[in-house]
Amino acid sequence: MNKLIEISKASVYYDDVCALKNINLEVKEKEFLAVLGPNGGGKSTLLKLILGFKEPKHGEIKVLQSVPKKTRSFIGYVPQFSKFDKSFPISVEDVILMGKLHKGFMPFYKFSQKDKENAYEIMKKLHIYHLKSRQIGQLSGGQLQRVLIARALTLEPKILLLDEPTASLDAQTKTEIYKLLKELNKEITIILVTHDIGVVSAYVTSIACINKELYYHGKAEMSNDVITKVYGCPVDLIAHGVPHRVLATHVGGLND
Repeated sequence: MNKLIEISKASVYYDDVCALKNINLEVKEKEFLAVLGPNGGGKSTLLKLILGFKEPKHGEIKVLQSVPKKTRSFIGYVPQFSKFDKSFPISVEDVILMGKLHKGFMPFYKFSQKDKENAYEIMKKLHIYHLKSRQIGQLSGGQLQRVLIARALTLEPKILLLDEPTASLDAQTKTEIYKLLKELNKEITIILVTHDIGVVSAYVTSIACINKELYYHGKAEMSNDVITKVYGCPVDLIAHGVPHRVLATHVGGLND
């Protein structure tokens, strides 16, 4: 299976502050990777590294066998809710079509009929076609998340990045979003930053556990020791409202 992302001994800094240290990570085609870790642990920085918005001070990264800045148009990105202005007077259809403007806002740009038909197909696939004329501020959290995913898909990306896509959503809506992503994963590679440790393990194919360093990358099961190292204390996982442990015994050290 092809390696779409290859990160080798990469360290990323904000001025003199180290955000990621000596990261080794490979992401394969059709992988569904969940990136877990505490706030401030470097999860969003990892996405910026893949997108080419941050460069490693040490080490290297290749995306689709090239430097990230040259492959950005092949990556769909879904930001956190907090970074999206829901009060802006724009329709669902227009928000999704703006995904085509990957080089930035272009006044008076006219979308082609092909652009619109492609957007309609994506809306139907994500079950939001009936909302196409609605103002985005009138959407529920789950509906808005589907719109943001649809916008990212208009680029026909090979890789889809999502930063906390289920934050502030109720349990049922979270499950719906994860099921949707699982379906999309049949066609594209997905990297998901999340805090939903227990729930997400039922849908992803692999997990990367990061707190500045990479403590684990492998199947969607981790040892209690890894979780304790990353979060600083043992964690009881919550999956569908039931506290339980889904972590397997893991033998080995960092980056294994």
